[in-house]
Amino acid sequence: MNDPTLPTCLELLTDAKARGQKQWALLIDPDKALPASVAHRLQLAHEAGVSYIFVGGSFLSHYGLSSLIGFIKEHTDRKVLLFPGNAMQVVPEADALLFLNLISGRNPEYLIGQHVAAAPLLQKMELEVIPTGYMLVDAGKPTSASYISGTLPLPNDKPDLAAYTALAGQFLGLKVAYLDAGSGALTTVSPEIIRKVSETLTIPIIVGGGIKSLASAEALVQAGADVLVVGTALESGTNSSELRLLGETLRRYS
Repeated sequence: MNDPTLPTCLELLTDAKARGQKQWALLIDPDKALPASVAHRLQLAHEAGVSYIFVGGSFLSHYGLSSLIGFIKEHTDRKVLLFPGNAMQVVPEADALLFLNLISGRNPEYLIGQHVAAAPLLQKMELEVIPTGYMLVDAGKPTSASYISGTLPLPNDKPDLAAYTALAGQFLGLKVAYLDAGSGALTTVSPEIIRKVSETLTIPIIVGGGIKSLASAEALVQAGADVLVVGTALESGTNSSELRLLGETLRRYS
């Protein structure tokens, strides 16, 4: 149960943006979540000053999501947010859910269909729901998210198109913008896109996918990203010193 005396996840995101504080989130894919590796990643993330733990993915072949979140909460005091690929990934154990509206695509299933399926479940849960404009951006190769959603990602060299798509989402009342190159992306969302979106929006901007080096993370923060999401890099062996440098970099730009 969320404590009503504590700030909500959305309040934490918006307050950090208002203060110019840069944050990062660790993304844990339930299908790759062996307990030992999750505990190790959480330890590294804590050392680097992680702000949030995101849990979710395009697939969910194992249905131990509730127990995974319970395990995560035993090893961290950070807020745990669901990053769901579909309505089946809605469970009450998390602190909040990013209610992803895939505004970069035109597939009604991910504009409203999955949301209708999830709505009666969410109504019964004491789970904070954060309306989120989710935008897939071309990453140099097809990703699970683009394949499963049946949508084309936004071109990575069209900043205006991305900015106006994000602005439409803000005008529709979405509270957060999430620009994602996808898991295992060859490139990040371009800094030019982030810069234009940042100049256009007033809501927090989350950026994920393809962040594999300190240089790429720094470029995205300089361009205006408020929260960076790191997942695959940790799965493939990012060490504690690299993560500490990431944390130090974010503090330098805060």
